[in-house]
Amino acid sequence: MIEGIDRITYGIEETPEQWARVRRFYGDWGLHELSTGTSSPTWETLNGAQVCVRPANDPSLGPAIETGNTLREVQWGVGDAATLEQLHQQLQAMPGFQSQGMDAAGVSPDARVSCLDPHGLRQVFALSIKRAVDVRGAAANAYGDIRRVDQASPVYERATPVDLGHVVLFTDRLQAAEDFYQALGFVTSDRYPGRGVFMRCAPQAGHHDVFLLQVPGKALGLNHVAFTVRDIHEVFGGGLHMGRCGWKTQLGPGRHPVSSAYFWYFENPCGGLIEYNADEDHLTPAWQPREFTPGPTVFAEWAIDGGIDGHTRRQPQSAAGGGFLTEKKA
Repeated sequence: MIEGIDRITYGIEETPEQWARVRRFYGDWGLHELSTGTSSPTWETLNGAQVCVRPANDPSLGPAIETGNTLREVQWGVGDAATLEQLHQQLQAMPGFQSQGMDAAGVSPDARVSCLDPHGLRQVFALSIKRAVDVRGAAANAYGDIRRVDQASPVYERATPVDLGHVVLFTDRLQAAEDFYQALGFVTSDRYPGRGVFMRCAPQAGHHDVFLLQVPGKALGLNHVAFTVRDIHEVFGGGLHMGRCGWKTQLGPGRHPVSSAYFWYFENPCGGLIEYNADEDHLTPAWQPREFTPGPTVFAEWAIDGGIDGHTRRQPQSAAGGGFLTEKKA
C-alpha cells in the first residue's frame, strides 16, 4: 500500500543568494537540515519526511513542468516490498519509467521505481523512510465532549512540522491525471466536477494526499505543498513566527470547509506556496465523495488576507494599541 508522501524535491536557480535564502526559509519553517554545508541541502520533518533542493539543471531531476523554481519530483512511501514489486510491474509501460534495486534477488532497501505522470512530473515509489513519532496535538474541549481537564492548551512560539501532508497541482488534463492516480490505488474523497479532485492514497487515510485543480487558462504547475502540524495552535504559532521572520503570507490563517482543515499559506522561494495544515478529516471506505461548486466560501469558510502581524498578533494593517489588544492608546 502507498502510505503517503515521503520526499519532495525542488529545482531552483543556483546562486549563493538563493541558496542562503532557501536555507533561512526552511529553518524558519521548522525543518531540521540533514546536510549542512552542502550545495544540495535536504531537510526533514519530525517523522523523517524530507524536502530536497537541487540546482534546476541537475541531470538527476525529472523534467520541469513549468518555468522557474518549482517542484521536480514527488516520492511516495510504500509499506512493503510486495507493493513495490507490484508497482515495478505496473509502471513499466509508463513514460519515463526508471528502476533501481529491483532484480531477481529481490528488493534492496534503497530500491525505487518511477515514471512521469500525465503532466510530466516524476513520481517515485520506494520503501517508506518515515519513522513513528509520539506526537499529539492538544485535546479539544468540544461542548459535551471534554477531553482536556486541568490543563491549558499550548502556545507555540514556532512550528515544527510533523509530516508532509499533500501536494496540489494545477492541471490542464484533469481526467488523465485522476485516472493515473486511481490506477495506483488512490481514492477520490471529494470533487469539483470538471474542475478539481481531492484524492487520498488509501481507503482509510487523511482527506487528501493530492489535489488536482483545473483552472481555465491556467498552465501546468505547482500550487502548493502542505506540512502537517500538531493542531490549530501550532498553525497559529508557526504562522506568527514566519511573519516575524519577514516571510510573506499568501492567505491565512483560515479554515477549509471541504477538508475541515485549518491552514496558513506562505510564498515559498523554491516555487509555489507552502502551507501549515492541521485537523483535516480522516476518511474510511464508508465515505461517499461529495461534489462542490467552486467559490471563495467553499475554498475557505474564513481566512485572513495578509496574515496576522507576528508582533501585535493582529492583521498587519491594524495599529498596535495599549497593553492589551482591546486597549487603545489615549
